[in-house]
Amino acid sequence: MTTAQFIQNLLNGISIGSVYAIFALGYTLVFSILGIINFAHGAVFTLGAYFTYTLAVGQFGINGLLSGLDLNLQVPFALSLLIGSVAAGLVGVLLERLAFRPLRTRGADSLLALVSSLGVALVIVNAIQYLVGAEIYTFPSQVYGDIKPAIMFEVAGQQVVVRTVQVIIFAVCMVILTVLGYLISFTRLGKALQAVAENQTTASLLGISVDRMILATFFLSGFLGGMAGTLVGTSFGIAGPYFGVTYGLKGLAVIVLGGLGSIPGAVMGGIVIGLAEAFVPPDYSAYKEAVAFAFLFIVLLLRPQGLLGRSLIQKV
Repeated sequence: MTTAQFIQNLLNGISIGSVYAIFALGYTLVFSILGIINFAHGAVFTLGAYFTYTLAVGQFGINGLLSGLDLNLQVPFALSLLIGSVAAGLVGVLLERLAFRPLRTRGADSLLALVSSLGVALVIVNAIQYLVGAEIYTFPSQVYGDIKPAIMFEVAGQQVVVRTVQVIIFAVCMVILTVLGYLISFTRLGKALQAVAENQTTASLLGISVDRMILATFFLSGFLGGMAGTLVGTSFGIAGPYFGVTYGLKGLAVIVLGGLGSIPGAVMGGIVIGLAEAFVPPDYSAYKEAVAFAFLFIVLLLRPQGLLGRSLIQKV
């Protein structure tokens, strides 16, 4: 591998890895509060992309209930991205009220909550397919404005091409991760979320509304999922209602690799898996989807708590 190829793969891996990190953070937030995996997160990821597409483009294909519809809203992309992500966050809140809260108030087993979220995910995905079909929708090439499609530079006499959308995606991801880190570490909301994650009963005795914190967690989770879905959509297109399923499975691998409930671990896991996929040789590119799960298998064998996770202490 030449130096130019190495740098090219490195940049590609960091770009897609940052998206994996944002997506996995949605899983991590919910798991840290409730101790369960929200399998509907992949469906919210998909919804976020469709919400933004509807606002920014609004042209639908020949299948589904909305076939042939041209809304022509042409909302600026930055505003569409924000509104679409907020809408995805509100879907997350609705999901918590319908799929999780009834079971939680009855003290049901966490496995039932997992199955409930899976059922809601199937409902959302099928609803999307009913409305817009299973076609691939793409954002316009100038969705980020009138900028050069790629940045090219030479390394050791060889050309390295970086798609501008990759740079933008990475920059947006870093901003989101910075804001989220500040929110969790230095604000009253973040301190309250940490307290609820540590012990809900104690947090309640201290005057913290556990129910509100759970709602805030699902909103943040949905917001991050919707944002990640749109960023992926602008780079690769929206590959049908089920395109969030693959990212959902990778997100699970990311949080296990980084450590369940660990925010820094989710970021590290996303970057590591993104880099691992980018460095898969071209001759074996058809198998790169298996890289995330290979890492998952290895980590479960060698370090079950993940790279930055904490070992569980059993009380006897």
